[in-house]
Amino acid sequence: MKFTALLLATSVLAAPVLAQTSDHTERDRSSRNPVHGETTDEVVISAPGLERLDLLAGTSVITGDELVRDIRGQIGESLTQVPGVSATSFSPGASRPVLRGFQGERVRVLTDGLGTLDVSNTSTDHAVSIEPLTAERIEVLRGPAVLLFGSQAIGGAVNVLDRRIPRAVPENGFHVDAIGAYGSAADERGGGAAVDFAITPQIVAHIDGSYRKSDDLRVGGYVLSDPLRAEQLEIAAEEADEGHLEEAEEALENANRRGRLPNSGTRTYTLGGGLALINDGGSLGFSAGYYDTNYGVPARPGAEHHHDDGGVVDPDAEEHDHGEEAVTIGLKQFRADVRGEVKIGGFIDALRVRAGYSDYEHTEFEGEEVGTVFNAEGFEGRLELVQANRNGWRGVTGFQGFTRDFAAVGAEAFVPQNVTDQYGFFTLQEVDLGAIGLEGALRYEHTRVRAGEVKLDLDEDGPTAAFDRRFDAFSGAIGLSYAVTPQVKVGVNASRAVRAPSAEELFSNGPHIATQSYEVGNPNFRTEKSWGGEVYARGAAGPVRFQIAAYANWFDDYIYEVATGDEIDELPVFEFRQSDARYLGVEGEVSTTFIDGGEGGFSLGGNLVADYVNAELGDGSAVPRIPPFRVLAGIDASQGAFGGRVEVEHAIRQTRVAAFETETPAFTLVNASVTWHPLGEKRETAIILSANNIFDVDARRHASFTKDFVPLPGRDIRVSARLSF
Repeated sequence: MKFTALLLATSVLAAPVLAQTSDHTERDRSSRNPVHGETTDEVVISAPGLERLDLLAGTSVITGDELVRDIRGQIGESLTQVPGVSATSFSPGASRPVLRGFQGERVRVLTDGLGTLDVSNTSTDHAVSIEPLTAERIEVLRGPAVLLFGSQAIGGAVNVLDRRIPRAVPENGFHVDAIGAYGSAADERGGGAAVDFAITPQIVAHIDGSYRKSDDLRVGGYVLSDPLRAEQLEIAAEEADEGHLEEAEEALENANRRGRLPNSGTRTYTLGGGLALINDGGSLGFSAGYYDTNYGVPARPGAEHHHDDGGVVDPDAEEHDHGEEAVTIGLKQFRADVRGEVKIGGFIDALRVRAGYSDYEHTEFEGEEVGTVFNAEGFEGRLELVQANRNGWRGVTGFQGFTRDFAAVGAEAFVPQNVTDQYGFFTLQEVDLGAIGLEGALRYEHTRVRAGEVKLDLDEDGPTAAFDRRFDAFSGAIGLSYAVTPQVKVGVNASRAVRAPSAEELFSNGPHIATQSYEVGNPNFRTEKSWGGEVYARGAAGPVRFQIAAYANWFDDYIYEVATGDEIDELPVFEFRQSDARYLGVEGEVSTTFIDGGEGGFSLGGNLVADYVNAELGDGSAVPRIPPFRVLAGIDASQGAFGGRVEVEHAIRQTRVAAFETETPAFTLVNASVTWHPLGEKRETAIILSANNIFDVDARRHASFTKDFVPLPGRDIRVSARLSF
């Protein structure tokens, strides 16, 4: 392991930094509580010294029946009904959240407050190494304070909580959670279970596991979008005119394929366990887990390319056409974690530590042949000092460290071996002045990215050079809030964020089989800088609860990936570039209770979710892959142990597109579900029957790199069950 002495000495100390309780919205669309937006006293991120943090202008929590009903194989697909959230939807096996139009390096996906330590942020084809079946709750965090998780959280963060390191002693000495699900669209079947049991009054053990398998996905129409179908039909006509009947038949078959998405099956299993010592003085726990998945990568028609065997000089070697072999990815990750807290007292209320280590590997297969193997060894740690509340002043100060040793080996290693080291210091302070609240946050971050043998141009035999880039970044945020009433709060936040470019943005230069593109970075990129502003209102007025935010970000040296229109090795070239950019957006959710029947009585409620992002580059052109305006409306009802929900989601046509990017048609999805709590409405045990995309429409996410040949699922009848005791 190539860890620096500094990280070994200090960054093993780690912990989450943000918290939120009663001022934020918890979204639990359960039959027991059909109303969205109930305020909650639960902590969102486990730092109870900061439970009124207002710099988090938008926070959503997915738990309970909603979590069970919406669980999918990848975390991105489980969150798309949350305000401001879309998904990359690269394939059924790889999908990452898109927050406020940001994705990749600008969205952090966390597990218990620490990074996933996979490489899902570096490319859309890489799966997130989290199994939602074992999640206890999922938190979507937006707003400038999320930058305290790192400069990569400009767009926000998604935090997935499980009990792999136990947080409390089970009430009856043990606790069991089990979830099972079946979905018809891909013949998906899966299940997961977790058990906590007390070994002694202060020591708790945990074991969990899951298994999920799905076949090729059924879709609601043609597999290819209209522009891609037209392209294939044109190719078919040209090939037929030239007498190439076999090629013409293949293009015609591609154009007319419908019903099933080829090579989209998945298989995933996980195993994990943990142990924790918990008493009045604090806690100390550790865990270990294994994540293993194999998933297909649907092919874009016409994405064939040629290369020799790994660059070996052999005049007799034959070129290989890799467009005809199915591409699959096999991903494995071993991860170990530590979490601890010591109660101190006085000015410093507690010392918290959090650390994680990962050994990650994924292999891109071309048929049975190993194409490229990606290895990443990573470590992340945090230490925080939580201040006691003194006359309305509270805060947290800490250190974060991260290191990753990444290598790609094979014929299509589009990025050279590289090492990233990063450390940061942060502080967040809050002052409560009665109806007025004032918050401020600062972060300093140093990043070093090293790589050898970086290609300096597109010539395979061209010059190479070693690079050692160092970046210093200072970020900060300030927020002012005002309590109009005890239940309603308005506020304004301002932020300055600076992000160092990633190794992939700097050093990519080669064919990437899984994304079916030729990716080109720029080793001379500067830091990305942005100013941000945000206004928000949230709270409750009678039976109505609401959470609304409007925001803007202005970027200097914004890094983005765009198609150039060129081809290398018969692959489209995608190039990372820098430009000024501007993001404007609004998001919100309003929920209400029409009829409140109390415990056991008939209740009726509803909610409305809407979000919109407008993003453009300095020259006025569109930023690639920005989701269009979307609105979702739902009605919930419950009677005793039974409940139901009907919802309609509509996304408008996205006509504001980047160069060489196709428009995405509008779509409307209608979903419905029925929930039964066989052990009583207050018990977590539930059986849920749901129907998604009832009218079997053809729907595609504009945020998806593959949306022209990977549509969303067609009609999907699902049965989900949760047993908890």
